[in-house]
Amino acid sequence: MAEPKTQRNATSVPGFLASVTDARRREDAETACALIADVTGAEPVMWGSSIVGFGAYRYEYASGRSGDWPAVGFSPRRAALTFYLMPGFDGYDEIVARLGPHSAGKSCLYVKRLADVDGEALRELIAGAFRHVDGRTLTSES
Repeated sequence: MAEPKTQRNATSVPGFLASVTDARRREDAETACALIADVTGAEPVMWGSSIVGFGAYRYEYASGRSGDWPAVGFSPRRAALTFYLMPGFDGYDEIVARLGPHSAGKSCLYVKRLADVDGEALRELIAGAFRHVDGRTLTSES
């Protein structure tokens, strides 16, 4: 079975953040990195070429596929600052309602500008996601 493409690696997080060409996105990414490190107490680590992750969990599927993924992470994508919050937003409706302008997928939170969202709500989401999965093994029947 092939290994996942996105793996933890030794690339410099400060070097990656400094390479973000859009100044506002770079500033948001540096702020997000400091915020997540503060909330989780974990050191930032590069996963693949563009995800900064904190902590880790193991996933295992009934098919036999398994791997590791950051408990929480972010990436300064061109369209939005993307937060990866495993296991998603179920049970966080009140916090998400306070967040402000954003869009979301199953486990991804997309923010155009970090200054436009409620920082305390973002901290609560990150803390909850981190506590839920860091250091655990999650299994799935699909």
